[in-house]
Amino acid sequence: MSFIHPVILCGGSGTRLWPRSRKSLPKPFLPLLGDQTLFEATLARAADPTLFTSPTIVTGTAHLELVESQLTGEAEIIVEPEAKNTAAAIALAAERLPEDALMLVCPSDHFIADVPAFHAAIRSAAELARRDNMVAFGITPTAPETGFGYLRRGDALDGGFRVAQFVEKPDAERAMQFLACGDYSWNGGIFAFRAGAFMAELAKHRPALAKAVIEAVRKGRADGARFHPDADAFARIASESVDYAVMEETAQAAMVPVSMGWSDIGNWHALRDARPADRQGNRISGEANLLDCEGVLAETDGPRISAIGLRDIVIVVNGDDVLVTTMEGAQQVGKLPGAARQ
Repeated sequence: MSFIHPVILCGGSGTRLWPRSRKSLPKPFLPLLGDQTLFEATLARAADPTLFTSPTIVTGTAHLELVESQLTGEAEIIVEPEAKNTAAAIALAAERLPEDALMLVCPSDHFIADVPAFHAAIRSAAELARRDNMVAFGITPTAPETGFGYLRRGDALDGGFRVAQFVEKPDAERAMQFLACGDYSWNGGIFAFRAGAFMAELAKHRPALAKAVIEAVRKGRADGARFHPDADAFARIASESVDYAVMEETAQAAMVPVSMGWSDIGNWHALRDARPADRQGNRISGEANLLDCEGVLAETDGPRISAIGLRDIVIVVNGDDVLVTTMEGAQQVGKLPGAARQ
């Protein structure tokens, strides 16, 4: 099998991890689950030299120093002049690669517990991508989540399945139906395709976007490991997700189902579930004393947290900021005045 080229997206996707995730230090660059940041863990998952080439990292100027400070090894860093969503970011990387390069597109802020399962899915996805399929990774759902899009499994392919339908974020009743049905997977935003095949599909379905990306790359300039697309050409690019621009349009959409302990760490509830727990289901980071507590996430970067008799509560201390919420309320922290969005 040919080597796979990781493309890691360090864009400006929103996060509900407040107050710890700030514009100055957003979620991918925080050590939320151990000593590594989520970005460093993403790099580590794509570091096997028997499977991967050196990566391409697509980021904006606001995150460039963070990327370079946490990067180990060789990589090309494509510096977007402005945020234009995932279709443009992926197209920049595809246009910089040889047409036959097999791309693995990964967000930089995901958690994956079972890396061998992820690598097995990558090998299956690469074989499908070699046959010019646009491959999505279908995450085995573990709950009726309403915050994710879903993929409905279609006809079987050698190594995966055709995507029968892309489904927008459902309401709770439909999410329960999807979970019970067994034919639906979460759309985790991880993709694999051949660079030339992706650009051909983009040109077919979003010709203006493809043309502008090609021009931005042609007129761009290299600066050591950095590549700067032409800002004027890039400014004409429409902001659109890869799901809308390509995956939901192409007749070649395929999926590889995978169960790998995945989370996008999109809120404090997800972070709690991704961390190891004590016997009472509490997760503690920093100094905390919890008495008669169950299902509590206590996180502090300094002051000691003391709590008694709490159930399913989030307590976060970050410098001068303190957040206290129920797990249900944690879904709403992005609506707080002053809550940072990346």
